[in-house]
Amino acid sequence: MAMDNGTLVERIGWIGAGVMGGHMCGHLISAGHKVSVFTRTRESAERLLAAGATWQGSPADVAVSSDVIITMVGYPADVREVVLGQEGALAGARPGSLLIDMTTSEPSLSVEICNAAGERGVDSLDAPVSGGDVGARDAKLVIMVGGTEAAFQRALPIMQHLGRLVVRQGGPGAGQHTKMVNQITIASGMVGMCEALLYGYKAGLDLGTVLDTIGGGAAGSWSLANYAPRILRGDYEPGFKVDHFVKDLGIALAEARRMRLALPGLALAEQLYVALSAQNFGQKGTQSLVLALAELSHLDWQSEPAGRLASAAADPSQSGPV
Repeated sequence: MAMDNGTLVERIGWIGAGVMGGHMCGHLISAGHKVSVFTRTRESAERLLAAGATWQGSPADVAVSSDVIITMVGYPADVREVVLGQEGALAGARPGSLLIDMTTSEPSLSVEICNAAGERGVDSLDAPVSGGDVGARDAKLVIMVGGTEAAFQRALPIMQHLGRLVVRQGGPGAGQHTKMVNQITIASGMVGMCEALLYGYKAGLDLGTVLDTIGGGAAGSWSLANYAPRILRGDYEPGFKVDHFVKDLGIALAEARRMRLALPGLALAEQLYVALSAQNFGQKGTQSLVLALAELSHLDWQSEPAGRLASAAADPSQSGPV
């Protein structure tokens, strides 16, 4: 399909429309791409269909009508099913098409997909993202890509509609390895951020003022700027789900073991998130880690009114139960 100026616009097939995927696919529709979609339930794609996307009955059907097939699903097992399964995208992909998996998945699976795609004359890229629901909504994701330079250059105009930074990291699997570096960095940082809020609360500080103060200094981070305010509002809805983060950290730990690399901070963070999932917060956002850490000190953080967090400084004796 070509635009009025003659620029070729790839036909996009999109598989998966979760917290992030729905926003991402919407940007491609807005950019003028002809988009066909498949999701686990048609209801989750209704917003995209209303915006002009076409529904397909399987990942294979999506691939048949697409030049570029993009998957954004939950777990490696989902990737395997929608790409390599009997009705998966590769079953319908035509030679010369391009497959892009934007799920955070296993580097070894990305290599396996690349090899299977190559046997069918299909190029593939692993292109996991960072930025959560906000980055997806605002098209400001960071996209980490593994695959050939030629496939990357073909995909770049598409990915630039989704993110503010798109970087090829190396060959197949390199995007996933880079995402593991990203998740390892975030994991321990989230522990520190949540512990800092609990400390400030018990010390009787006005946490809003504290955040305004430390956010501009050496303690500043994306998590502090984006997740700490949500915590103070009692907002634990997912920008990124706990269960998905547990999956990511598990992949990182498995890769670390394979490389005979000791990462004790990562292991601790993974166990804290496993505990959070066991407390039935698996479908909440990663910022809800503060609840599991509060439980260790018998601090009933979840039930504290947001206003009390700001007013605790006025009376340190009201800094919460021991």
